[in-house]
Amino acid sequence: MNEDRVWLITGAARGMGVDIAKAALAAGHRVVATARDAARAAAAVGEHPRLLTVALDITDPASASAAVAAALDRFGRIDVLVNNAGSFQPGFFEEVSDRQFRAQLETNFFGPLNVTRAVLPVMRRQRCGQVFTITSTAGIVGGAFGTAYAASKFALEGWTEGLREELRPFGIAVTAVEPGFFRTELLVEGTSTTWPELSIDDYAARTAETIESWKAMNGRQSGDPAKLAANLVRLAELDEPPARWAVGADAVAGISSKGAALVEQANAFLDLSTGLDVEDA
Repeated sequence: MNEDRVWLITGAARGMGVDIAKAALAAGHRVVATARDAARAAAAVGEHPRLLTVALDITDPASASAAVAAALDRFGRIDVLVNNAGSFQPGFFEEVSDRQFRAQLETNFFGPLNVTRAVLPVMRRQRCGQVFTITSTAGIVGGAFGTAYAASKFALEGWTEGLREELRPFGIAVTAVEPGFFRTELLVEGTSTTWPELSIDDYAARTAETIESWKAMNGRQSGDPAKLAANLVRLAELDEPPARWAVGADAVAGISSKGAALVEQANAFLDLSTGLDVEDA
């Protein structure tokens, strides 16, 4: 199963999705590269005899089903799903409109659910498959100005953790991929990033300062997405892929620190946290 597998990758018109598609093709696999605009995915990945590009709006269940049907029509199976497509909605909670917050969840959380729901019947019939979902270090470590994004990624983490146990009996592996800062287009305004719609005086100075900081970071992130992609292909070759894969030194450090903090917090008030069982009469 590790040779000539069929990969279905979302968000493959730019950024990390393009690198993952290229890495899978370079390793000898067949690839279904999807994006809202199939032509953009074809141009970004480049022509290849083992490549199929398909239009896919991950927020539309019917579009997900159609993309899976196209993949099966061309290649007959789907072995690896990479839920990569997503967006970044920054902003302090009170300045992110309800519409924006819901849109963030619709894309980053319900989008992967739509695609996975369409793919899983195929993998269950095959009794094998792998689902990689790109979450984020922000799915483990939340922070100011990232409440909507963190909410969407935390949701993905919980869903992925439970899904792994549900699909294990069918020979389907599930992995949450948790990147730190990588040099993708996630911070490009107007493509993947939308600034908050609302403005509150109490937040105004911090909002302006933080937006400038995010803009300055674009193109300067330390992580190389091509290296991530190559290692993801290697990870897919393992007999038992991990439940979680922290990607980048910053991700490893941040998630390790959060793990230690959780243990410390769990034990901080043992006199109030324990001894609460019902006492039998």
